[in-house]
Amino acid sequence: MEGVTVFGEVLFDCFPTGEEVLGGAPFNVAWHLQAFGQCPRFISCVGKDAGGDTIRRAMQGWDMDTRLLQTHASKKTGEVQITLQNGEPTYDIVDQVAYDYIDSSSLADAPHGVLYHGSLALRHEMPRQALEKLKSQHPSAVFMDVNLREPWWQRDLLLAWVDEADWVKLNEAEFSLLHGGASDPKSAAETFLQQHHLSGLIVTRGAQGAMAVIPGQPPVEVAPVKALEVVDTVGAGDALSSVLLLGLNLGWSIRQTLERAQGFASALVGRRGATVEDIGFYRPFIDAWKL
Repeated sequence: MEGVTVFGEVLFDCFPTGEEVLGGAPFNVAWHLQAFGQCPRFISCVGKDAGGDTIRRAMQGWDMDTRLLQTHASKKTGEVQITLQNGEPTYDIVDQVAYDYIDSSSLADAPHGVLYHGSLALRHEMPRQALEKLKSQHPSAVFMDVNLREPWWQRDLLLAWVDEADWVKLNEAEFSLLHGGASDPKSAAETFLQQHHLSGLIVTRGAQGAMAVIPGQPPVEVAPVKALEVVDTVGAGDALSSVLLLGLNLGWSIRQTLERAQGFASALVGRRGATVEDIGFYRPFIDAWKL
């Protein structure tokens, strides 16, 4: 076991009520991995402001390593402004915030083990350079979590990053946008895997669960575990990603990994928010998986 390095955005979802919820897919993934005892190295950047202080305190309170959390002197901590139009939420992922300026010069330590990154944090050049530096330090695997948010993605760039990844996770809609075909999902996934020379492709399918495709094996499909009550689906994909990384790092089989990932994600939707501050929530999984 070599550990996991998590690279990308940390931000606040800001609601019309004034409520601010801490999140960002990479941050959520790192949070869960910490609960599972993996001590991830989390690389991002926050502002020299109240939001940045809140994030740092939250990480310290969860015993997360903050040494690679950068602080930008003039850019504010990331935000997503959520507004309601005719009852439907719209999202403004605020531009030119601290995580758009993750600096490669302070990333001297090579990432050992698995390197996780999303795609949203790569919308500007500085974070792209920082990620390239991390990739050049030969992680054991690169895991890309696709997160397509208009207008912050370009198909050609996305596919170039896919080519540099070993594992890719995305949802059905994102997969359809990237592979550009209307063929059978399983054959399309196998073709995509081969075209981009991937070690693994994970496609999440909402109420239908998830599918994993790896070379030389039939696709693995799992259905969601029925939750007693679905409270909030925010962060379910990040919960799944965290256990995929856990399984990759600990050498679990792909079926065992996907079943455990789906089970954990199904449990999370019964709670409010993308992260849980109660270690008791994680304890049944820690015990069952002998972490």
